[in-house]
Amino acid sequence: MFGCLVAGRLVQTDPQQIAGDKFVFNLPDYENVNHVVVFMLGTVPFPAGMGGAVYFSFPDPVAGQVWQLLGFITNDKPSAIFKISQLKPGEGGEHPFGMMTVPQLASMAQVGVSIEPLEQLVQQTPVSGATVCAVDSFMQVRTLWVVCSVHNQ
Repeated sequence: MFGCLVAGRLVQTDPQQIAGDKFVFNLPDYENVNHVVVFMLGTVPFPAGMGGAVYFSFPDPVAGQVWQLLGFITNDKPSAIFKISQLKPGEGGEHPFGMMTVPQLASMAQVGVSIEPLEQLVQQTPVSGATVCAVDSFMQVRTLWVVCSVHNQ
């Protein structure tokens, strides 16, 4: 249903499903990641009236898992590029991952997707610094295709 891409790495299309409506991608070597692309694979659409909130979590042994809202994807906006290089560990707020224990290694960050109602998604405010790249859909798809093509050669 979802994919995750970091430039220079293989595309991840196999998130860990931690609940019926929650998925997690692991990001090793996250200190060297500036942007992350989260996208729908095109095989399974969201149910009517639903979309996916995209979250990011740093490994933090002191604060535990703190999830930061980056933004969202929907059937009408099936991909988004998020800048994560300016995010800071420990910042964040309430999130749908709640008290779930999501296994996380000390050297690995995580990107989570939570399926939520659209009316709820549009009212949420992403964490400051989690800018969604402002390019049109054609450019997002083209960038994703170019990155995948170059990486797979």
